[in-house]
Amino acid sequence: MAEQENSRRSEDAPSPENDEQTAPRAPQDADGREPESGAGQELQALEEELEQARARAEENWNEYLRARAEVDNVRRRMEREVSQARKYGVEKMAGEILAVKDSLEMGLTAAREANADVAKLTEGTELTLKMLNQVLEKFSVTEINPAGRKFDPDEHEAMAMQPSAEHEPNTVIHVVQKGYRLSDRLLRPAMVIVARPADQQQGGQIDEQA
Repeated sequence: MAEQENSRRSEDAPSPENDEQTAPRAPQDADGREPESGAGQELQALEEELEQARARAEENWNEYLRARAEVDNVRRRMEREVSQARKYGVEKMAGEILAVKDSLEMGLTAAREANADVAKLTEGTELTLKMLNQVLEKFSVTEINPAGRKFDPDEHEAMAMQPSAEHEPNTVIHVVQKGYRLSDRLLRPAMVIVARPADQQQGGQIDEQA
């Protein structure tokens, strides 16, 4: 009886082979490999983000280098243009003035002749002066001739004051030397004599606010 009982127990006990067959298996992907754990997947994602960040950093660096090279090129070009402007900025004006110089030399040659015609010399000088005025006007150089106008300290320089009953005080009654302006910049003030009241003591001050 005991042998029969032991035989039944041995038959009912699970074998190791049955344990392997009944034990649950880990899930597998389509290639038959077990999927990575959560930590492995997170590490892979971080590596991909790092690679993308490196690619963006390299692209930004290359863009910076290109922008810097362009800025350097613009700076060198501007420096070259400024240098050329300083050297040859008056080239056009100089070319125009040469014609005036030629006219002056011809007039001087004519004046040295024994039978020089004063009327023709005067006419030639007036034409030369006209040419010069045209050149100056072409390059925005304008004349300051303030005769009869109020004294302006920004454009005039008083050489003296002269009593006058015919002019209002602080009026320019005589222009000793004309002034000139280049566009809005004063090249040279006009040298003038300014009127003062006839009964004013000598040495009176010019009213620059008049």
